[in-house]
Amino acid sequence: MISVLADVRPLLAILDYAGVAVFAASGALAAARAKQTIVTFVFFAAVTGVGGGTLRDVLIGAPVFWVHRSDYLGVCIVAAALVWLLRADRWRLRTLLWLDAIGLAAYAVIGAAKAASYGVPPVAQVAMGVLTASFGGIVRDLLADEPSVLLRREIYVSAAALGAATYVIAASFGVAPLVAGGAGVAAGFALRAVALGWGVVLPGYRE
Repeated sequence: MISVLADVRPLLAILDYAGVAVFAASGALAAARAKQTIVTFVFFAAVTGVGGGTLRDVLIGAPVFWVHRSDYLGVCIVAAALVWLLRADRWRLRTLLWLDAIGLAAYAVIGAAKAASYGVPPVAQVAMGVLTASFGGIVRDLLADEPSVLLRREIYVSAAALGAATYVIAASFGVAPLVAGGAGVAAGFALRAVALGWGVVLPGYRE
């Protein structure tokens, strides 16, 4: 496990901050659209930024990644402040969706890679990637009184699953972690981008 962790540590470091930053920004943007205070901006940013990773760490038995470090919450605070200063209430909803798509793709790979480093089996690695990528956004939507993406037919969880599975499969064939991670992020983001750009949705029951 130690050797695997050493191999994926550069990947986790690169993607982790990126995922936290864009998810935090999407949380703060949800607060902006609801005309909330700066305190709520920071709270939404923090919950969205670290929520999925927190659930992942609890489930795989890892130390919760942000508890003993201040930099992750610092990233959330900076993201919230930037959204506040940039007058994000004027941004369109699609800005939030595209930020969320970037975070979704990055965090799907982060979750799968960290689960792998703790000896989690491949299928569960993909599940951890999905949870890491989607949980923060689900909580954000609930707090902001937005319709949850789980109650819509959008391609969201499927994109996270594709990104995580791409990473897990590539890594199982011995592909370098950074290359496998890049492929996973690209695959997850591409599928989500197709859904956003062309309005592709999953079919409903018996349709």
